[in-house]
Amino acid sequence: MIASQNLLAAFERVTEHWSPKIVGRVNDQLLKVAKVKGQLVWHAHENEDELFYIVKGRLRIEFEDHVVELAEGDFLTIPKGIRHNPVAEEECWIVLIEPESTKHTGEEVTPLTRSLADQMS
Repeated sequence: MIASQNLLAAFERVTEHWSPKIVGRVNDQLLKVAKVKGQLVWHAHENEDELFYIVKGRLRIEFEDHVVELAEGDFLTIPKGIRHNPVAEEECWIVLIEPESTKHTGEEVTPLTRSLADQMS
C-alpha cells in the first residue's frame, strides 16, 4: 500500500549533527534529512549533483570563490565536481536530494563521514 510520510517527523530519526538519514527514494535519487551545526569538511562529489533544501534555520555554503547564504525555504543545487563546505552557526535542518552513489564527504574521510549503511539506520 502507498502511504504518505511527514517530512518534519522524519527529523526525529536524526540524533547526531551531520548524520543524514535516508527517508525516501525517487528512481536513483535519495531523499535524506539531516540536522547540521558547525562545519562539515571541504569536499566535492565528482560525479553527482547535490541539492540542499533548508527546512529550519540557516546554512552557509562556502565555495572556493564565493559564499551562498541559505535561509528557511531556500534550496541550492551544487553541480558535480564543485568543492564546497557547508557551515551552520546554529542547528539547521536540511533535506538533501542526491544519487545513491554520492559519498557523504566525497573522497574526504573525517570522523563525521557516514557510509550509506549508516544513513539507512
